[in-house]
Order: sequence, then C-alpha cells, then structure tokens
Amino acid sequence: MAMKITDECISCGACEADCPNDAIYSAGQPYILNGKEYPALNDEHTYIVPDKCTECEGFFDSPQCVDQCPTEAIVPDNSPKP
Repeated sequence: MAMKITDECISCGACEADCPNDAIYSAGQPYILNGKEYPALNDEHTYIVPDKCTECEGFFDSPQCVDQCPTEAIVPDNSPKP
C-alpha cells in the first residue's frame, strides 16, 4: 500500500525531505520512476507517487510524511490498483 495526500494539503513541503524513497513531489513537478520522467500527478498540491511509496517500510516504524504533516492531509491510499 502507499500513502496519499488529500486536498487538505497546504503545500508546505514539510513531508518531502523526509521521504526515504523520494516519492513526494511539489505540485506540478514531474516525477522520475525507473529513470523515466512522467507528468505531475497533481497540479494543485504536493503529491505522492504510489509506485515509489513503501510507507517507509524497511526505513522507519511509521510513514515519516504523516509525522511531518501539519494538516493531517496524508492518509493511506486505499484506492484499487488498475
């Protein structure tokens, strides 16, 4: 599973630096996956690339982005995978 950032996000960037998987990007910023660049997943606020997010497993006991978020905008992504 991965984490996702909801519309409660204020785009403060607090979560970006602590992601050990480099899965968090600023609004409108394209992301890199397996050496290929992809268009931003969100143009309104900071976002998490689901295919890069591991919920910090193997690095920390809990997702670091959740601990850093001042608005509680980061939640588990329960969306079905295509």
